[in-house]
Amino acid sequence: MSILAKLRCITVDVTGTLMAYKGELGDYYCMAAKSVGLPCPDYKRVHDGFKIAYTEMAKKHPCFGHAEKIPNIVWWKTCVRDSFVKAGYDFDEETFEKIFRRIYSTFGSSAPYTVFPDSQPFLRWLRSQGVKVGVVSNAEYRYRDVILPALGLNEGSEWDFGVFSGLEGVEKPDPRIYKIALERAGNIAPEEALHIGDSMRKDYAPAKSIGMHALLLDRFKIPDAEDWKKSGATVLPDLVAAQEWLTSGHLTD
Repeated sequence: MSILAKLRCITVDVTGTLMAYKGELGDYYCMAAKSVGLPCPDYKRVHDGFKIAYTEMAKKHPCFGHAEKIPNIVWWKTCVRDSFVKAGYDFDEETFEKIFRRIYSTFGSSAPYTVFPDSQPFLRWLRSQGVKVGVVSNAEYRYRDVILPALGLNEGSEWDFGVFSGLEGVEKPDPRIYKIALERAGNIAPEEALHIGDSMRKDYAPAKSIGMHALLLDRFKIPDAEDWKKSGATVLPDLVAAQEWLTSGHLTD
């Protein structure tokens, strides 16, 4: 009996699993500065500044400010402003507003992302096999409403339901996000569900902790993948391999 025959639902992470960022964060911040006639900011400083600013914002106002009902654009405006400030750039209000609008609209479109070529065929194949497909992502509403559809990943043709941290107020690695997914799939039992992602901490461990099956994708041949394998995780290079595993393999966990 194949693995697939035992599953009623498969949930999939988005960034790093179905799609990836194109280029570097600095590219987009640089283009935004150039659009208002300023020189490019230093890539590394901006990247490091963003990492600190994003981590701080996510800690202070988790799930994109869900609990405090902070408007999405306000959350990101604070994060982007802090990124520049921490990188040593302080623009006047009018200049920053123009730069921010450019950054916000870019990241709310399909422009900075690329879909892996195996993503759409894999999701469509799963649904053709009668499996409920859900996407589970630490992302805000624009992933659901704008970005995924613009990339050809649509609710109703590639996936059946979505669980996005900015809309739920719960984010990975909190196992509750996976419980929400099982409820949304129709109260499916965890042992009849599998989660596919690219992070041991955010995807594999929390899904397993509630009794789901899980597998990890290592699309970029990262050093951590060897440790994942040693810990007993199923690690595959892409969704083509995942499809083969689902049809021929056996669940051992």
